[in-house]
Order: sequence, then structure tokens, then C-alpha cells
Amino acid sequence: MLALTRKKGESLVINNNIEVTILEIRGDQVKVGISAPKEVPIYRKEVYLQIQNENKAVVEAGNLEALRNMMGKKKN
Repeated sequence: MLALTRKKGESLVINNNIEVTILEIRGDQVKVGISAPKEVPIYRKEVYLQIQNENKAVVEAGNLEALRNMMGKKKN
């Protein structure tokens, strides 16, 4: 993991097309803004983990068609 120090208003760039900016620092909370192409999904980690768990449950239940539908993909 790379750890960086940033001040309010400062940014960092990831992969030439994602910019992360520190918008506000208030006590122990930091407000972060992220600019990325629309095709780049961005999730809070707890939401990402919930999605992964739901996907795993669908696969374990053997319902791959439901997973395809949930992801918006058509069967080939």
C-alpha cells in the first residue's frame, strides 16, 4: 500500500485518468472527491464487499442466469 500525505485541495492521479482530491478535513473525517471515466466503477469498500457476497451467494445457489441478469449481461 502506498501512503501519501495530502492537504485540503490537493490531489493525486491514478493511471492517468483518475483524480482523487481532498475536498474537506473535519476532525477525523476526510471528504474525498473522485473524477474518473464513467466506465470505471467506484464503490465504498463496504458496498463492494456486499456486492461480492451477494454474487457469491447467487453462484453458490447455482443461479448463474440471475447473476447475468443482475450484471446486465445477456447469455451468448
